Parts: sequence; structure tokens; C-alpha cells
Amino acid sequence: MPTKPWWASAVIYQIYPRSFADRNGDGMGDLSGVCENLEYLAELGVNAIWLSPFYLSPQADAGYDVADYRRVDPLFGDLNDFDTMLSKAHGLGLRVIVDLVPNHTSDEHAWFQEALAHPAGSSARDRYMFRDGRGNGGEEPPNNWRSIFGGRAWTRITENGVPGQWYLHLFDTKQPDLNWDNPEVRTEMESVLRFWLDRGVDGFRVDVAHGMVKAAGLPDWEGHTAMVSGDETENPAPQDPVHQQKPALDPPSPFFDQDGVHEIYRSWNRVLKEYQGDRMLVAEAWVEQPERLAQYVRADEMQQAFNFDFLLAGWDAERMATAIEKSLAANATVGAPTTWVLSNHDTVRHPSRFGLADPTTFPKGISAEDEQPDEALGLARARAAALLMLALPGSAYMYQGEELGLPEHTTLDAAFRQDPAFFRTNGIERGRDGCRVPLPWRASERGYGFSSCDTQDGNTVAPWLPQPPSFANYAVDVEMGVAGSTLELYRSALHVRAAHTLGEGTHSWAPQHDPRSGVVAFNNGPLTVIANTGSAPLELPPGAEIVLASAAESASNGELAPNSAVWFTN
Repeated sequence: MPTKPWWASAVIYQIYPRSFADRNGDGMGDLSGVCENLEYLAELGVNAIWLSPFYLSPQADAGYDVADYRRVDPLFGDLNDFDTMLSKAHGLGLRVIVDLVPNHTSDEHAWFQEALAHPAGSSARDRYMFRDGRGNGGEEPPNNWRSIFGGRAWTRITENGVPGQWYLHLFDTKQPDLNWDNPEVRTEMESVLRFWLDRGVDGFRVDVAHGMVKAAGLPDWEGHTAMVSGDETENPAPQDPVHQQKPALDPPSPFFDQDGVHEIYRSWNRVLKEYQGDRMLVAEAWVEQPERLAQYVRADEMQQAFNFDFLLAGWDAERMATAIEKSLAANATVGAPTTWVLSNHDTVRHPSRFGLADPTTFPKGISAEDEQPDEALGLARARAAALLMLALPGSAYMYQGEELGLPEHTTLDAAFRQDPAFFRTNGIERGRDGCRVPLPWRASERGYGFSSCDTQDGNTVAPWLPQPPSFANYAVDVEMGVAGSTLELYRSALHVRAAHTLGEGTHSWAPQHDPRSGVVAFNNGPLTVIANTGSAPLELPPGAEIVLASAAESASNGELAPNSAVWFTN
């Protein structure tokens, strides 16, 4: 009987390199810092790591503005550092996934610089989305599209001292969109895939996987991307925070989830099949309907797609149950596993979201002027949600620091913020910096041990983003080996998950399942999982043998406390 590929049930740990660990003491995380701490991840019990971009970049959007897809940015090291890290990871049994950013490049990429140096209609311009403007003298942009980060999605260039064409950037002005109707673009990106596959990577997380193909004619669109709208020079009005990242579907977007993206992924699927080892693609696709998302993981396309419906459900039994049921059903139609996630580098960390008065909201960052989460309540709910997620069949993704219960930095001063969304919306959108703050490793050290003293004079500089004082309570050395800590809870959960092969199991609702009463309960293999999102204790079944509880006090006297979860056998 053939075994399932590794990615079908893997637990994958997202590393945000600039904030994971700094080996050379310059205040910025690096690949050597990743390499130095791989044993920690192997002992945690994850199966793979995913590295956010480490490519050469001017860092206008924290590396998601790539200037060279085949070079490591000196901030993070060089290709030798990458190869060393990759070899060590494989030696520890860890697979390695790297980020791929195919929707856009940096404006400092050689191709874009070449486009600026060549006239309208040239082959160099055709690699990007250059268009003539509308109105007298082309003074208006080609259409009314708005940037995901706020403001217009078009910027006009100057040619020979006079205003010229406009170029499309769905994100920042320094991130021009590639033209995926151009065969040269497709050939180049397949070459980039092969470059990293030849080095031995096990897969790719595809950024904005739903965004490369645009509707023919680039028609105007009266919808919004559910981020903020408004020009860079205006005060934009905030939109519904619950669906910050997801494109509105009324009317359908002409630049997200176009059917043409699927041919790209069928082509990439063929590239991956040239290599041994079950190489994989995972889609970052903010697609509204589970049925549409399932199309990305058909047998001849990608292998995984992040389940953002589950992430967006918040701490709410009905919303979580609906996301679980619909996702499993949709993926079953195409024979693909479901991929679960609670947080990533683009979202407020879930312990903080779950500590808000409404734990289903999805704020665009949190500042000192905003509602401050209940840290203890949010952590209790986050620990319970972790048990829920890690018991579901399929694959699960963890964001670095999640295993520590790390909260958002909710009081980060505006002077330190670097997210382009913060600046393009004049601060209306707080941005993503709060979830990207460097990890605390050792509570008693400067920067909580994020930086190692490996410089010639033995000194380190401050981390690139300041950490709040509360991070001392979440440092690795404070939690390691301490019964009841969040780190030990995750280690135990991952051990049990592996022992019972829960990722390869099957899901069925348990008799206790009652979302309207705040109860999510399901069976997987020998385990029953119950999460109590309500405000009153819940009676557990007689004879329940507790395997793991989200907190020591969660299950006692035959009851499950509110904001808790438990794994048990009968």
C-alpha cells in the first residue's frame, strides 16, 4: 500500500528570518541564526520549516520586494549559509520550504530597471503591466484599481523629463506587478523554481498565489480588497476588519482568483515532478469560497493551500465548526488534504486576537491607542485552539513563537513601524510589524537573547524591532522543561499527534458537538477532541481518560472549563 507524501500530514513551522535568531549580532535575524536553532525545532516535533523571503531586496516590504530571486540578501548571509542550513535541516529530518514571490518584483530588479530604460511597447516593458493613462495627456491612471496597501494601484513614470506611462502595483509602488501573459515571465519563474529545487529545497510557499493573472482589458472595479481604500495623500476609510485580507466578491475581483492562474500551477506541477522526494507547493490564496480554494489543490496543480477560513473564524464554535466542515468537504472533492493555520506574518497573533472583547475580529494591527487584549484570556483560548488545530487531519502550520504563546506587540511606537501599509494609509492601518517582533530566547539577556555575541568586539546591537517587556515571560529558557508552559503543551501535542498519526486520520463529529452552545467536538483515530468556547463548564463523558488538556485546570471533577480544550480516550 503506497504511503502518503510527507506534506499531506506535516506540521510546518514558519520562520520569519529577520526575527527568528541573529547570529552575527547586527540586530537582524539571519540564516546562521536559523541554522543554530534547528535542533530546537526538531525537538519541538515539527516536520518542516518554511522560510519567509531571504532574497536580495531593498526591503521595502520586508523582502517581499525581490531584486534577485537567486541571491541571498547580505542581511541574511549568502548561498553558502543557505546550503549549510539546508544540509543541517535535512540531517535532522526537517524538510525546507522557501517563499516564492511571483506576482511582482522589486522596482530595483534588473528587469524593471531595463523596462524604465526602454520605450513604451518594448519587450522590456512587456514583462510588467505598463499602460497608457486615461484623460487629457494620460494624466489619469489606466483604471480605478486600489492597492492592497492603500492608495492607487498605479504609479506614473517620467520619460525623458515628461510624464509617461503608468505601471501596476497591487501592493507598494516599489513592487511592480509582472505580466503573466508574457511567456518570458513564465519561463523565468520556472527557472527560479529549478534553481532552488536543484539546491535541494522541498517546496515553495507561493505568495499571492491567486493574484498573478488579471482580467483581460483590466476593467474598472467598484469592489474593494477589504483592506483600506483611499489615496496615499488622503485619509482612507477603514473597511470591515474581519475580512481584512480577503477580496470582496461583490462584484468579483478582476485581479484575484482568475481562472488563468491554474494553468501556471499545472506547469509548475510538471516541473516539480522532474525531482524526487515529493516536492510541494502551498498556496497563499485569500479566496472566499472553499470550493474555489479547492481548485488550487487539484491533483495536477498545487499540493496545499492555507485554510484562511479557519484562521478567520476566531474563537467562536459555530464559525470554527463551519470552517472545518466546509474545508474538509471541499478538499475531499479533489482528493486533497486540508491545511490548517491560526497565525502568520501578515496577521495579528491569535493569542491577542482571541483576547479582544470580540474574539472573532481581525484587526489590521493593534497600537497603544486601540483596545488592548486580555493577555491571560487570549492565551488560554490560543492554547485550546492549538489542541483543536493539531488534532485535525491534514497538515498544520505554526508561526514562529506560537509555541511560546507569544502575543502581539500591541504598544509598538509608530516611530519603529516599517510596514508600507502603515505609511500608505497614514497610520489608519496599524500594519503587521506587531506580529514580526524578534523572538525571545533567553529572558535575562539584552534583546531576550535574540542576538548572539558573535561580533569581533563581542557586542550586539538592539533588535531591528523593539520587544515589549512582557516578552521576558515567554522566553524559550523560561518555558523549556517547565510543566504547564505553552512550549511544553505544544511539544506534548506534537508528540501525541505523531504517535497516533492524527494528520493521516479521519474527522467525524462527536456526540458532544454542539456549536450553538459553544462546543466543538470531533473524533480522530482513538482520540476525542472537545473545545469549550462557552462561559460555563461542560460535562465530560463518563470514563474519559484525559490524554492532554490545554491547561492543568482545564479538566477537573468531570468537567471542561470555559476557554479550554481536551484530548481524551474512552
